[in-house]
Amino acid sequence: MSTDTTSAPAFRYVAVTFDCADPAELARFYGELLGMSAHFTSDDFILLGKEGATGLAFNRLAGYRPPTWPDPAREKQAHIEVGVDDLDVAEKHLLGLGATKPGFQPQPERWRVLLDPAGHPFCITTLV
Repeated sequence: MSTDTTSAPAFRYVAVTFDCADPAELARFYGELLGMSAHFTSDDFILLGKEGATGLAFNRLAGYRPPTWPDPAREKQAHIEVGVDDLDVAEKHLLGLGATKPGFQPQPERWRVLLDPAGHPFCITTLV
């Protein structure tokens, strides 16, 4: 591994991008959840963020098929951990925004697994 950085370009972590059927719906959900606004919008791609911070992006994928968590038929691939002060209050709010709650909850006293409107699993926790 080379340690010469004089010719290396600068890289910045900008966002995690989620494939989905409806970028506007998913951007609305996560925008409300995390207090982010759109930095870039098109019919097929939306980038959310806050000034000086990393963001989330949503990309329209033809034929998108959501994960089937916890069924391994289509694994979750990745998920977001979101810190909250009160699991019950946060869960109720997120369900009101359009999240759903799968029946299987591995450790509901420590964190809750929810599904965003496109079916991506994410966790809320008081541990962070």
